[in-house]
Amino acid sequence: MQKQQIPLKNSLILLLTATIWGIAFVAQSEGGNAVGAFTFNATRSLIGSLVLLPVIFLMNRINPPRDTEVSHDVPSGKENNSQASASRPESGGLLSRNRTLILGGVSCGICLCLASNFQQLGILQTSVGKAGFITACYIVIVPILGLFMKKKCSPFIWIAVVMAVAGLYLLCITDGFSIGKGDILVLICAFLFSLHILVIDYFSPKVDGVKMSCIQFFVCGILTTIPALIFEHPQLSDFNGAWGAILYAGVMSCGVAYTLQIIGQKNMNPTIASLILSLESCISVLAGWIILGQSLSTREIIGCVVMFCAIVLAQLPQKSTK
Repeated sequence: MQKQQIPLKNSLILLLTATIWGIAFVAQSEGGNAVGAFTFNATRSLIGSLVLLPVIFLMNRINPPRDTEVSHDVPSGKENNSQASASRPESGGLLSRNRTLILGGVSCGICLCLASNFQQLGILQTSVGKAGFITACYIVIVPILGLFMKKKCSPFIWIAVVMAVAGLYLLCITDGFSIGKGDILVLICAFLFSLHILVIDYFSPKVDGVKMSCIQFFVCGILTTIPALIFEHPQLSDFNGAWGAILYAGVMSCGVAYTLQIIGQKNMNPTIASLILSLESCISVLAGWIILGQSLSTREIIGCVVMFCAIVLAQLPQKSTK
């Protein structure tokens, strides 16, 4: 039986996600100078959740459910063949899907809350280059954690992972590499982002991606607001000059990009997904070059080329073993 190939549409969606995230590094660096780490993340997450509410409303208006109990069972495509005529299983299926949606949104929100806050706190205590490299180490952590979840990877994928790590090193590390407190915080962030990718991989085929994304941002925003109020005591005047960066981070990076990630990861190997998403490091360097006028060294250009080759290698069709 021939192995299902990765849809090109999913890869392009994840590439667009990485592009938005890469540009968001510029907004994040500027907005982080005006407000605290928790305040910045809480605000952007709540904005991201609010942005998705009208999207969900419009989607329900454009494609309204024909029956409250039946319509939510149709998208799964696995449990409807023999139970289409029985009302009790359909009602139970609706309740089960709602539970799965809430559980997936809360689980993703908790992972995102922890990962984004560890990242923001770590960036304050280490260089941006180190933080970018250590965070993108999720491309190595994801396949390792995936082995415990019986997610097999071909030798081409592992070669692509090694190439991507080498490219990230050339791209991000420009001085001596040492481990400090900030580096440890960002390393914890990389593990948490790896869990976030695997949680999305588990829940995204089972629920509506936009609704789950809305829930995850609401959960992340509420949880992050607690330490923001306790430790940072934000005031409205603190946001002067930072609204542009916060709105981009909230609307584009959160509301749009994370939703695209959930949609793009459907039926895709999480290792390949993490490789494509890791292109945000290349794009962040290009965004800094174009927007902030930062120049690219020969070493950084080579790193971008190596990473791009790794992504292409991971996307090549492979023969399935009999």
